[in-house]
Amino acid sequence: MDLRRLLSRLARGDVANVSFTDVQRLAEAFGFELRRTKGSHHIFAHTRVPELLNLQDVRGQVKPYQIRQFLRLVERYALTLKDER
Repeated sequence: MDLRRLLSRLARGDVANVSFTDVQRLAEAFGFELRRTKGSHHIFAHTRVPELLNLQDVRGQVKPYQIRQFLRLVERYALTLKDER
């Protein structure tokens, strides 16, 4: 999925039934890096964000509350989407 289109969808509040892979790609495009994985929990860190991002892969999808937490981090720290190329 196009990352900008996905971001637009999530910003509108449509956070149900979102692919884990798509959200992982989006988080990485904002500069988050996967630090560790334990079971279904994937922990991401960002150099400008003191908080960790936890995304859980549940049957190929991310839990909606974790998407909302991700969006709050993006907004709070004014993160920008890197070029998709």
